[in-house]
Amino acid sequence: TYTLLSFTLSIAHSEAIVIYTGWEKHALVGSDVRLSCSFFSWRWTSEEVTFSWSYRPDGAKDSISIFHYTGGAPYVDNKGPFRDRLEFVGNPARRDGSILIRNLDFNDNGTFTCDVKNPPDIVGRPSSVRLLVFEQVPIQAGVITGAIIGVVLGLLILVVAIYYLMRFLVARRVFSLSMSKHGRKGKGKEGSQQKQASQSSPSTSVFVLLWFCQL
Repeated sequence: TYTLLSFTLSIAHSEAIVIYTGWEKHALVGSDVRLSCSFFSWRWTSEEVTFSWSYRPDGAKDSISIFHYTGGAPYVDNKGPFRDRLEFVGNPARRDGSILIRNLDFNDNGTFTCDVKNPPDIVGRPSSVRLLVFEQVPIQAGVITGAIIGVVLGLLILVVAIYYLMRFLVARRVFSLSMSKHGRKGKGKEGSQQKQASQSSPSTSVFVLLWFCQL
């Protein structure tokens, strides 16, 4: 039983390599683009690790090999469409097999597939990323959503500011009316006015203080 379990785990680990690339990449004509490729493996990164990139143009049925990394050295296909424009910018020690394509053209639109082998982990599903080259990069849905959220938050802040401003104006108006009322009662009674002022001032101050504490 123990031998069977060990054998099963060994098979599971040898097939556990998982490869990651982006799903879609947008870039401008004439610019450079980095196509990322990384992987997960149960094993330490082997000195025999390999990265392979292939390319299928939009509308084509077959893919062509454009790059291969093996034995610690990168190899670019010297006859393909990227022979003078492709550069290896990955770091195998960090499980990074990224490539850089320079001076993009509309003809570069297509699907790029990365495959990795990290012996003894050699079985895994290649991962693909689609490259779309534009004269102007279109606005992403996320950018539009972010803009809408920003506008809504701005309006909410404005409404809250107006609300507290109105409360302040109402408090000031009530304070002014209260002072006018006490002023009228004190006319013609100088001694009484001074007494009322000394008694009313604290109550008015307390009223205003309590009002602002509610803001």
